Amino acid sequence: MFLRSFVKMLLLPFSCSAFVTRTAGTIGGRRRAPLTRHFFSVSESYLNTNNVRDQALSALSGCGGLKVTVVTARNLVNDLMSTHSLSEVAAQALGRTAVCAVLLSNGMEDRQTVQISVDGGGLLGGAVAICNGAGEVRGFVGNAGLGLRDLREAVGIKGTVQIVKNHPEWPRPYNGITAVQSGEIDRDIGVYLAESEQKSCALAAGVKVEGVLCQAAGGYLVEQLPGCRKEAAKKVQANLQRLVGKNGGDAVPAGLLRSGMEPADIAAAILEGTQGKALGQIEVRRTCVCSEERLLRSIRLLPRHEIDHILMEHEKVEAKCEFCGKVYRMGPDEVRDKLEKATGDPSKQVDL
Repeated sequence: MFLRSFVKMLLLPFSCSAFVTRTAGTIGGRRRAPLTRHFFSVSESYLNTNNVRDQALSALSGCGGLKVTVVTARNLVNDLMSTHSLSEVAAQALGRTAVCAVLLSNGMEDRQTVQISVDGGGLLGGAVAICNGAGEVRGFVGNAGLGLRDLREAVGIKGTVQIVKNHPEWPRPYNGITAVQSGEIDRDIGVYLAESEQKSCALAAGVKVEGVLCQAAGGYLVEQLPGCRKEAAKKVQANLQRLVGKNGGDAVPAGLLRSGMEPADIAAAILEGTQGKALGQIEVRRTCVCSEERLLRSIRLLPRHEIDHILMEHEKVEAKCEFCGKVYRMGPDEVRDKLEKATGDPSKQVDL
């Protein structure tokens, strides 16, 4: 019952009203304190006034059976918009995908990664985001300048959601795939978690773009863990139901973040009445791992006659990183010299 109820509530908004008390302490020139309440408390280091910094915060119910992860990522989406010259709908798609990647990677080892690929067959051409356990994100879309306004139309509903989890020390990555059903990305990823990974969870991600700037971006993931008490699960469901409609017209939870709620506020609202506590937080930031060495590895995976043909026809090797836009170029002499000096088996070198 919990699984079915939560899947139905994948995008339910939530809010809070006067459930936080703030006393001593000074942050940004005004007095503030740890969030305090009988059901939730965090230290000052978790506070994030006006969501100035990108943050992923996790919390746990008192019974230990419900984990909540909340992300605010406005700076990340603005950075992606600038890097890829994203249109509004492309920013919506990539922003939601990136936020979901951060949510799913929370709690993993720093070197472990989650890659989300959503391609519903629409004109967007798909969205890809990769995040590791340290909160480092990168991503791209197929058609960055797409002029459509409707996200579902841009993404499409005749395709797949594919999620790959990997680690440098694993013999092979874990792959899962489900069908795109809604084109709203976060709802489709929530369905993936329920169907492919058999997880009881509630997931939402929203991005608010005005003009060339992202005003708010973030999401939440509520997961039921083994040993969850029925009373706690019912309480969290009731909290979400009670808070429906408080988000406003923006995609959940963008409206809440725009109103000034922080991840700690949102986590507290979800866990109200469960004696929740904060687990930890990480900084979310865009990064890229492209390099000339990775380009060389890719070249080495090609048959030598193909490399010679490319050098003869184009007199150079050129490649553009899809994630950051950086262009790498190597002349024929440089390529041949590096190939002569290269050692090891490139097929056994893992790119994460």
